[in-house]
Amino acid sequence: MATLCRPAVSVPEHVITMEETLALARSRHADHPQLPLALRLIENTGVRTRHLVQPIEETLKHPGFDERNALYAAEAKARVPAVVRRALDDAELRTQDIDVIIYVSCTGFMMPSLTAWLINEMDFSSDTRQIPIAQLGCAAGGAAVNRAHDFCTAYPEANALIVACEFCSLCYQPTDLGIGSLLSNGLFGDGVAAAVVRGRGGTGIALERNGSYLIPKTEDWIAYDVRPTGFHFMLDKRVPTTMEPLAPALKELAGQHGWNASELDFYIIHAGGPRILDDLSKFLQVPPDAFRFSRATLTEYGNIASAVVLDALRRLFDEGGAPHTARGLLAGFGPGITAEMSLGRWHCPDDAPELAEAAV
Repeated sequence: MATLCRPAVSVPEHVITMEETLALARSRHADHPQLPLALRLIENTGVRTRHLVQPIEETLKHPGFDERNALYAAEAKARVPAVVRRALDDAELRTQDIDVIIYVSCTGFMMPSLTAWLINEMDFSSDTRQIPIAQLGCAAGGAAVNRAHDFCTAYPEANALIVACEFCSLCYQPTDLGIGSLLSNGLFGDGVAAAVVRGRGGTGIALERNGSYLIPKTEDWIAYDVRPTGFHFMLDKRVPTTMEPLAPALKELAGQHGWNASELDFYIIHAGGPRILDDLSKFLQVPPDAFRFSRATLTEYGNIASAVVLDALRRLFDEGGAPHTARGLLAGFGPGITAEMSLGRWHCPDDAPELAEAAV
């Protein structure tokens, strides 16, 4: 039984508030014909604060793609190891106990992947498998959980380490003035997260089933246009409507498992924006409070891409977790339009004997 253990999460020290974001938009785009609409959309995100790897003065500059990517690599190497150590400690494992590292990121590029550097720097075994995933965007957090589940199903005694490293601020493009780009400037934040999936033992979500779903003919709704200046984020105005076709996929996966997606005990959902969570609440027929962990991540950190689902899960742990065998759903959404979905039960070994005695 593969168990997704407590995630460790870290956000950078530089903070920008909603008020500061709006003031910057007004000062830098005073003549933009759609500025009032952009300001209203940014306010409606509900994002109160975001964390950045650089002070805002440096973030707003564009020294070139090469310098930005070098900064991505340097910041990843500086910030990821501490988060990995905490995740390993929470799972009560050592680096030598890890059989595969799944690294997800869509905001910078390294080859070899950071996985190779981590194996050398942190004394993982030299035969540790590496699975870097670079092109699933925000859905990659859910995909990492699913690939870890698959690996531990194939190798039941194995342990997988998931690392999500997203520095969205390094993708800021000062010349992109479309409404989607202006909205993104007030929505995305930076963060690093890590979690262990244990093949045996551990407290957390005992993973039982996973699946993927792609909405046909939507591959250009969320995309990167790669230019000499780097990654230019393309966001179609139809993206907020995607929960209507994705909710049936979530229901179908739950139904295949004999569960009703509207009657689960906890939900860990990618918080791409408030409309995503509001619509999913409506289409799944669950109360808005079911997504409180995702909303808290969005409010405090913004959209931290693939790291969102791990931070939302971390918040469930902080609340005290769930009752032993409580049923839950984890889902990430991203380019494609793709959904990566998982089902599992809360597993707490310390509670299991007490429940067994109560049942006798």
